[in-house]
Amino acid sequence: MLAIRRENRTRLWLVAVIMAMTGLAACDKKSEQIATGAAPAKPNIVFLLIDDMGWPDTEVYGNRFHETPNINQLAADGMVFTDAYAASPVCSSTRASIQSGQYPAHVGITDFIPGHWRPYEKLVVPTNKTQYLPHNVITVGEALKTQGYTTGYYGKWHLEGMDGVVWPEAQGYDEAVARPGGMSEHFKFGSKLHPPLAGLTDEDYLTDVLTDQALAFIDRHADKPFFLTLAHFAVHIPLQAKQDMIKKYQNKPKPATGVNNPIYAAMVEHVDESVGAVLDKLDEHDLTDNTVVVFYSDNGGLIERFDKADGVVVSTNAPLRSEKGSLYEGGIREPFIVKWPGVIKPGSKTDALMTSPDLFPTFVDIVGGVLPENQVIDGESLVPVLKGEQPNKARKIYFHYPHYHHSVPAGAVRQGDYKLIEFYDDNHIELYNLAEDIGETHDLSEAMPEKAEELRSALAQWRESVSAAMPTINENFDASRRGEWGRHPDKPDWNPDKDR
Repeated sequence: MLAIRRENRTRLWLVAVIMAMTGLAACDKKSEQIATGAAPAKPNIVFLLIDDMGWPDTEVYGNRFHETPNINQLAADGMVFTDAYAASPVCSSTRASIQSGQYPAHVGITDFIPGHWRPYEKLVVPTNKTQYLPHNVITVGEALKTQGYTTGYYGKWHLEGMDGVVWPEAQGYDEAVARPGGMSEHFKFGSKLHPPLAGLTDEDYLTDVLTDQALAFIDRHADKPFFLTLAHFAVHIPLQAKQDMIKKYQNKPKPATGVNNPIYAAMVEHVDESVGAVLDKLDEHDLTDNTVVVFYSDNGGLIERFDKADGVVVSTNAPLRSEKGSLYEGGIREPFIVKWPGVIKPGSKTDALMTSPDLFPTFVDIVGGVLPENQVIDGESLVPVLKGEQPNKARKIYFHYPHYHHSVPAGAVRQGDYKLIEFYDDNHIELYNLAEDIGETHDLSEAMPEKAEELRSALAQWRESVSAAMPTINENFDASRRGEWGRHPDKPDWNPDKDR
């Protein structure tokens, strides 16, 4: 490989000399770059999307039990965001925001697909506008294809609809391997993949299989620009990992505080191994210096199943409050790391606000593309921040989760250090200064009524601007039965005891 690159540089140099001698060489800088081979190639993008990984689950973000050496190295080579968010505390709606560049309320998917249903609660919650990613949405995959990128998607999509009507291949991805639905067995999953893969056994581990598919994609397309998404089902429940890794954490001394679940820790390290394999593959093809690598999670970590069916405590989001399915920090604050050689200062850190709709315009900006003219993009490009510019402290980011899950229907807005949450069941608000109170323990709404009203008004105006669907009063409200789960009206045959 190295010999070939040297030979090419020599050949291009000779061509430049001949052109100069015949009077055909251009004198401008652009022509000089082309003649010497110095023109920068379009960077590849590898997007690593983890399922249900909490903000404090890696060593980078302070975990003292899990081991994540490859993610640590990614952070050392790139930029760590301390205040990154998912626009939703659950999977499908965040994933819709990534693909569309729009807030979930704007695209019309505010819950996972199909969503929970509580028929006797105080409020009747809205259903997703479509139970799949709408066909008319221009995805980030489609946007990058117009820039000459080969696109691949491997792993959790959860936007295909309950009848599998919109797979990644129908939304701008040249190659894909996905799976219906959200939850997945991490073993014995072979028959559920779309399209099916030959030769799988019940001993194969899903994280490894998806990684292998992603590595093969890089092998096939190393000679041209590519956009690769590797969207793991890990670390989503059920808790399943390879026995040797589980045993490692069973035998490892536990910190005095924290959940320290050995199976969950093993799943985190399996994800870290996947990150390492991808980075090694880029090295193998001499692509490291021309590839942007992004590491992110789709929502906050899970502490415990919402129905407490198996009684297993999965993890903790401490020092953050609450978990997945809630608009407290534990449900929406995410790990987010970006490596962009030659652009990002290695080992840098930023407190810039980031939210999932930002990924679309950021990826398009990285490749020098143009955003679609006929699709509103709610996100903002993070390229200025990645290049070291100071973030916009006046920026507001919004959240709308009008559903029952680990909390009640709510909306939220963050600006600067302050975050306001409005709870739709009783219309009360809570205000927090996250710089001083990251655990959201001291409600400031009464002590700072003007700030609270300012943010509440901004949240209301934003909801109107995106036509956010709101809950309504439930005429069948029964306080004695409010916690019961029922069959979703958009999917009557969906069994809440088996399919969540």
